[in-house]
Amino acid sequence: MKRLLVIALLLVLPGVATAANGKQVYGRYCVKCHGPNGAGTSIAPSLRNVGALAADFYLRTGYMPLKRTGLQPRRSRLLLSKEQIDDLIAYVASLGHGPPVPKPHPEAGNLSEGQHVFATNCAGCHQIMARGGYVTHAVPPPLGDATATEIAEAVRIGPYVMPRFSAKQIPDAQLNSLIRYVQWTQKPDDRGGWSLGRIGPVPEGLVTWFFGAAALVAVCLVIGRRLHG
Repeated sequence: MKRLLVIALLLVLPGVATAANGKQVYGRYCVKCHGPNGAGTSIAPSLRNVGALAADFYLRTGYMPLKRTGLQPRRSRLLLSKEQIDDLIAYVASLGHGPPVPKPHPEAGNLSEGQHVFATNCAGCHQIMARGGYVTHAVPPPLGDATATEIAEAVRIGPYVMPRFSAKQIPDAQLNSLIRYVQWTQKPDDRGGWSLGRIGPVPEGLVTWFFGAAALVAVCLVIGRRLHG
């Protein structure tokens, strides 16, 4: 009796995520691609045993729902309300025994170690300052808006063409350090002054060449005036 009462309260209390409500949201926005009960179809993968982790990442970043199939998921304006997202995550989490939403602790990480982990595993696509880049058939996004939880989720699930890193490949302690480094890139300490977009040595070289060329032209003009003086 008490169990039935708890279930009834969960169904009616506002702000409480429920799988029952999430199933209705799923039927409206997701079933066409992912199939009944999250079984998957020819155009979208199964959602069974993906847990709350994957659902939380794709929904809270606006990666899903896609406007149409075939598009690269990108961070965008949320199409669902917070309540709908909470309910949908609860429903997807009920489709098996997948991992929960992670709770990273970047404050416990080491910034230097995080830079090393990021340079080894991530910079090839996202650039060393996490400003995004280009790879075959995809555009790795900049990480300026990524939260600590979203970074941890992306590392574990490997969204789109990104590889998935298990806890054996990147332990949680290293993951905390990696997140701390990414957060540092979001608001870095530009001790040198002009950041030049923080996209590497190319703009620095161009600026150096520009000022150097301007200085040479100025020297040539001064010498020319003296020779004709």
